[in-house]
Amino acid sequence: MSRDRLVAVTGANGYIGSHVVRVLLERGFRVRAGVRLPHTEERVQHLQEMPIAKGGSLEVLATDVLDSSDVNALLDGCTDLIHTAATVMIRSSNPEEKILSPSVDGTMNVVSALELHPSVRNIIHTSSTAAIRPMKWESGATLSSEVWAEDATIENNPYGLAKVLAEREIRKWHTDLGTKQGRTLKTIHPCMVFGPPLSSYHLRGSLTILMMLARRSIPAIIPMNINIVDVRDVAESHVRALDMGEDGGRYLVTSGSMWMKEVVALLRKAYPKHRWPRIPIPYPLAVLAAGVHPAASISWARTHLGTVLNWDSRPAQNDLGMSWMQPSSSVIDTFKPIFDSKWL
Repeated sequence: MSRDRLVAVTGANGYIGSHVVRVLLERGFRVRAGVRLPHTEERVQHLQEMPIAKGGSLEVLATDVLDSSDVNALLDGCTDLIHTAATVMIRSSNPEEKILSPSVDGTMNVVSALELHPSVRNIIHTSSTAAIRPMKWESGATLSSEVWAEDATIENNPYGLAKVLAEREIRKWHTDLGTKQGRTLKTIHPCMVFGPPLSSYHLRGSLTILMMLARRSIPAIIPMNINIVDVRDVAESHVRALDMGEDGGRYLVTSGSMWMKEVVALLRKAYPKHRWPRIPIPYPLAVLAAGVHPAASISWARTHLGTVLNWDSRPAQNDLGMSWMQPSSSVIDTFKPIFDSKWL
């Protein structure tokens, strides 16, 4: 019974974490939501306003995953853990501190806490397609969860490296100790996550590319194919994985892809009063422009622009019973709360 279970959620006020909390409460779970800086209204108000089904409850606890005592307090007495906390940042002038440490050191603290709290029987770890995707691929290729981003380095792919190292840390614990204690682990690997934000605090990370289009900080339409999954499907897959799926499973969650020109055309039709970029930029110019953009590089552009990469999400469909929202719906639904709440 869900009322007999207490689920700890790290990063509970984040974009994915908030939707995970929402689904858990709708199912009547008791939730202990780990939130960094919980006294900031934009970070927690949306959690406190969520409807709670019979038997469910919500406790918000100040939790910095880089503080081991915070993580221990979060897990105390819990039966399940959904570990979503991480930084969604592709590049930084200090990638060790800003990208690697929150993911890797935070997960190491989670592992240490799991050793002290054997009551936590089921662990779901939020990873990413970045832990799978290599730096180079053939356009049209399909990647499965058997692949790892072995070539990720702190220089060329710090975000991918952080995801690889964090996942391997918790998998090592599971292999060495967790399986012997009958404790389960599954990892969820979303691609680019779109769908309705629940707070203005969520207008970063995975939604950055859509916000750049809305704010016209991408002034032209670049030849980029975007793999998309809806945040509501991501949350659903996390909650289902508590009781479904293969122990040790890696689950890719993706619904499809759209070219940026298709995304912009869709948004222009759905929200015609807003000014969206109109001019497509040819591939050669897009590659050159990437060389001077702070969030990109020429090598990144040569790999990511003008190419298509597919993902095999059949294990999530078969093992977790997942079906996917259409990418077009995810794009449109992202902006409804943004425009309604005047967050732009």
